[in-house]
Amino acid sequence: MSNKAKIREDAMSLNPIDDALFCKMAEDIRFCQEILQVILEDESLKVLSHVPQFTAKNMQGRSCILDLKCQLGDSRLVDVEVQKANDDNHQKRMLYNASLMITNTVNPGEKFDNVPDVIVIFISTFDVFEEGKTTYHIDRIIRETGTVVSNGMGEIYVNSAIDDKSDVAALMKVFTEDNAYDDVKFPFTSSIKRRFKTTEEGVSEMCEVIERNRAEAAEKATEKAIRNLMDSCKWTIEQAMAALKIPESDYPKYMAML
Repeated sequence: MSNKAKIREDAMSLNPIDDALFCKMAEDIRFCQEILQVILEDESLKVLSHVPQFTAKNMQGRSCILDLKCQLGDSRLVDVEVQKANDDNHQKRMLYNASLMITNTVNPGEKFDNVPDVIVIFISTFDVFEEGKTTYHIDRIIRETGTVVSNGMGEIYVNSAIDDKSDVAALMKVFTEDNAYDDVKFPFTSSIKRRFKTTEEGVSEMCEVIERNRAEAAEKATEKAIRNLMDSCKWTIEQAMAALKIPESDYPKYMAML
């Protein structure tokens, strides 16, 4: 199988639970609004703005890229993340994402009363808490009294591993199963998914995304290899690039990256 054919096969095998397809679908505000209406159980919910792959910068530490950042009609901010691999502390990940989303929104000197409410939504193929639920809402509770209190942050964890026959579980089937569509309950999600998986135009777009993502991943791997050689062998960047047999025409690119 040629590389082009393999990329096409990979593109057609993607589902909304995959970062690449999710972020392409999230370019359409109708998709964003529909999935949030379902997960937040609010048919009247409005999405005012949305940014797929929003870069939340941290000038003093680790920045991150949010799969989807939305602002709702009531000014709440929402971070939606999709995840297939259960290979990290995802609760701390969502806490960190929420903190960066706020710090990238609040202006210096802003009163804390004006800090926006945020919701982080984690969509996964696995049951994070292993409690047998499709959806988990995390609340802050006063231990001594059992009273629920809020600091403006909401956490919702959704998974496709548990089917409780809810609308959210039905949405998760569309997110994870190749031939699952529901044009009645989720018309926008279904139609946009169908476009990217079954039409020539949509598949071609996804092939471009895959090629671009793989090229970027290869560049990052090369950058890391250069840095490792510079650190371990005390080489100059030119020596490291020569050892890795990087074409001289690419030297300026990696020198800029490093």
